[in-house]
Amino acid sequence: MKRPVVGLTMGDPAGVGPELCLRSVCMPGVISKVVPLIFGSRVLLERVAKRCGLKVPPAIGLQKAVEGQKPAVVDCASAADLAKVRPGIVQPEAGKAAWLCVREAVSAALSGHIDAIVTAPLNKEALQMAGVPYPGHTEMLASLTDTSKYCMMLFSRKITTSLVSTHVAIKEVAGLLSLNRILDVIELTDGAMKRLGSRQKPRIVVCSLNPHGGEGGLFGQEDVRIIAPAVRMAAEKGILAIGPIPPDTAFIPSRLAETDAYVVMYHDQGLIPFKMLAFDKGVNITLGLPIVRTSPDHGTAFDIAWKGIASPMSMVESIRVAAKLALWKR
Repeated sequence: MKRPVVGLTMGDPAGVGPELCLRSVCMPGVISKVVPLIFGSRVLLERVAKRCGLKVPPAIGLQKAVEGQKPAVVDCASAADLAKVRPGIVQPEAGKAAWLCVREAVSAALSGHIDAIVTAPLNKEALQMAGVPYPGHTEMLASLTDTSKYCMMLFSRKITTSLVSTHVAIKEVAGLLSLNRILDVIELTDGAMKRLGSRQKPRIVVCSLNPHGGEGGLFGQEDVRIIAPAVRMAAEKGILAIGPIPPDTAFIPSRLAETDAYVVMYHDQGLIPFKMLAFDKGVNITLGLPIVRTSPDHGTAFDIAWKGIASPMSMVESIRVAAKLALWKR
């Protein structure tokens, strides 16, 4: 069986993404499992490689790279003026380059040239400065693939969480909750956990929005009127979901040991426990897309960019998970 071809987007070039891509593509544990292609700028990658003591794979066309079955660079950020990019600084040129790389990699995945994409971290402020109208990867990928039913999952061997809402202000969360949206996320999570090797009926805990599950409506109606009915509907479809469970007890060790995945209502509700337990090995997966996409669960780390000290552990785990999902899709 041929190894899956996985496209690594370099992310924000002022962050650790380029270094992580360069480190990953030369690791035996990566090359033995996938054919890694870096979607980025060879010129920029050479600058980073020189500082970090790394090597840059040859830059060749996409078709030749796929046929060659060896690490390569797909040069796709020439429209951005990367000569101006400096490490650790939020700048529009970096945001534009990150966007161009994602767009090219998604196109390659949709056309079937590559089997999955792994996106290195980008900077949301740099995207906005470049005029890119998306708050993050999840929304960008959904738009590029014309997907309406999707969600963000943070996966690890210790804890997994899926988000009903993502990059929005806390004051907006309650207004974004709906029975159908929560049910969609539960169903997407159930399907993903089965593909990732969980039990045939994954155990899913759905968290409440309000303290104490709303105390019967005393602290808010969302848990009773929206979340609980969505959990019941999921159960009627044969999904082993329970809730709403107050988040202050949802993640205690005894419940965590019995849970395959959590469905949470907003970003920090799930990301705080996740990063406490799996920061260095967490993987961000966008569920519901027609393509496979994973990403490290950390940011651009501007403070250590281009210094040769960034850990590739989360990137390598993201590649491993992408390969597993790509093989399952075949």
